[in-house]
Parts: sequence; structure tokens; C-alpha cells
Amino acid sequence: MDSLIAAAARALATGDALGALKHVSLRDDPAALALRGIAMAQLGEHARARELLRRAARGFGPRENLARARCIVAEAEVALAMRDFQQSPRVLEKAALVLEVHRDRANAQQARLIAVRRLLLLGRLDDAAVALSRLDGQGLPAALLAVAEMASAELSLRSLHTAAARASLTRARDAAARASVPALLAEASEAQAMLERPAARRLHHGRQQPLRLHEVEALLSSDTLVIDACRRGIGSAEHWLPLARRAVLFALAQALAEAWPGDADRNVLIERAFRSKRPNETHRARLRVEIGRLRALIAPQAGIVASASGFALQPGDARPVAVLVPPIDGEQASLLAILADGAPWPTSALSLALGASQRTVQRALRVLTSQGRVRSIGKARSQRWLAAPLTGITTNLLLPALLPQG
Repeated sequence: MDSLIAAAARALATGDALGALKHVSLRDDPAALALRGIAMAQLGEHARARELLRRAARGFGPRENLARARCIVAEAEVALAMRDFQQSPRVLEKAALVLEVHRDRANAQQARLIAVRRLLLLGRLDDAAVALSRLDGQGLPAALLAVAEMASAELSLRSLHTAAARASLTRARDAAARASVPALLAEASEAQAMLERPAARRLHHGRQQPLRLHEVEALLSSDTLVIDACRRGIGSAEHWLPLARRAVLFALAQALAEAWPGDADRNVLIERAFRSKRPNETHRARLRVEIGRLRALIAPQAGIVASASGFALQPGDARPVAVLVPPIDGEQASLLAILADGAPWPTSALSLALGASQRTVQRALRVLTSQGRVRSIGKARSQRWLAAPLTGITTNLLLPALLPQG
């Protein structure tokens, strides 16, 4: 390694991207291209960074597997920042194995952390938990340890294990302080602050009560029958029934729960489930069918009985009923929650994260754009979507795959 390459590497290690560029900006050898790519990534020029890193990877010879693997990991970090999930995870895993063979443990763990963060962004919590369990934090640099603890905290928050999240965030703050990385320290502090912000609203007798994450966790761990409009499901301490893909059944369940302990009028149920303000016999026949389906699904937890004017929810064992709704109104709450991280998201990545078609996501984005709640940058395939941060609340309950799916 020549002196200019070494000086640029030292500058990048301290976060001095401009200083690194002064050493290698006029060079086109693979090592310099790689360092220029990392510097551009630190400056937020992700498209240019990716181009330089790819050129560097192609420039390294067949015996320079270690250098090529490092470029792949750096490019994967850039792709994560760009919310580009098109590359196969196997490419990153293969690079991690090469790094382990060459005893570059820090970069190998960095590769696996990138894979964990990717899974978290896509809402694949079970896979993220498995990947995170394979990480060994012993002897890691303080900055990498802080990132690992932040990933662990996010997984715990998304799984509603708030005590574990608090412990991870404390360790993340300590590691970030040792590493002297202000951005990591600020991220950990912001995550701790989110724990004290409203995460949902509980509807009860026409009133709304804001709940923080640990209060939602306690509610879902109790014997209360919870109709959760954040994740579109029905849950209690022993069972979770997802209804995200059965909108009619969930609308009926929510209407029945909001009317509990009384009954819900048939016309109200028809309007909520079928969005019709002029019910006819066809609607009433369909209502009976859908009520029958819902009754069969929730039989282990509650019953539904007919009344003179409609239907009433009867939870088993005389347990109470609670309705949770998002901290913000609107059908696109989950989409806004994803975009609120401040990163520019392509439509394809939003589709993967939400588990919806790109056409559905595009329609939702058009609605939000007309309301001035999101904006786009770029055109065609380079188009990305942004939204302002959602202040005063935490969006964990709105992100994909928060609650158990069975």
C-alpha cells in the first residue's frame, strides 16, 4: 500500500471524506477508485459511489479476491442507503466468506450487518433474528458494535420487546461514545426518545388514549382481545390472527369492537365493510356470509351473535376488548411510516417492504403526492420517493411485519 492510499484510508476511517479525496482524486487504479467510491458515499453521492466501487471491483486481478470482496461489501452498503434491494443476498454472503478466509473479521461482520439491516427494512423479522444471532460481537470495533446493537434494538422494538430494546440502545450509546461517532450517538439517542412517544391510540367508549410502545406490549400480553388497526389483525396473549389481506373481515371486526359491549347496526357494518351508503338485500346477504367467515376465524377467542339491529361481539371468558388505531390517520399510514426514515425509496423497494404490487404502491403515492405529504426526485427508473419525518410519534407499529403472523 503506497503512502497516498494509506493516507486516504486513514482519512476515511475518521470520516474525513474530502481529505481522502485530496489524496486519490486524480488516480484511477483500483485501490484509489475504491477509496474514492467510499468517500463519495460518505458525502451522499451514492450513484457516483456505486459506479466507482464497481469499476474498482472489475479492476482488481483474479488473485485479489480480498480487495474485490471489500468492494462488494462497500457497494452493498451504498445499495442499502439507496434502498436498492435488487442484488441477491448470496453475493454479499459469498463476499463475507472470502473476508473470513482472509481473516478480515471486521469487514466480514460488516457484510453480515448489512444483510441484517436489509432484512429489517423489508420487514423480514424472523430472518433478521436468525442472521443477527450468528453475529459475534466479541472484539469488534466500537463503531461496528454500535451498529450491531442498533440493529438488535430495532429488531426488539419491531417485535415489541421494549425491555430488550432499551438494553441494546444503552449498549449502542456506550459503543458509539467509545468510537467517537456523533452520527451513531445521535441515532441511538433518537431511538431511545422514540420509546417515550405515542405509538398507537386506544379507542374506548368514544375516547382516544395515546399509548407508548411498552404500553402496547403490556396490552397485547394481557387477556384483552385487541383489534389492532396498525397491523390489521386480532390478538391476545395466546393468539394472533392476521387479517391484513382480508380487508372486509378486518373492517367488520373493528366495527364490532368499536361498538362493544353493545351491538353494531347492520347498515353501519355494510358501510364500513363494503363502502356503500345505500344498503340493499344483496349487501345484507353478503354481510351474513362475511360475518359467518369472521365468526369461524375468531371462534377460539370470541363469538358473534345476531341482535335485533345488527351483530354484537362476545369475547370468551368475559375478557375486555380494545381497539388500537395508528398514531396518524389515513389508509397510507404504513407507506408514510416507511418513507419517514428520510431515505429516498424507489417504488420497487416500497413494494417489497409492503408486500404489495408496484401498481398499488404507485396509486398510493399519487394520492399522497396530491396531498403534499410525499415528493419524488429523479425520473423513470431513477425516481425515488421521500416524505418529511413524522414528529411527535413513533412509527414502529406501522412498519411491515411488526407483530407475530400466526
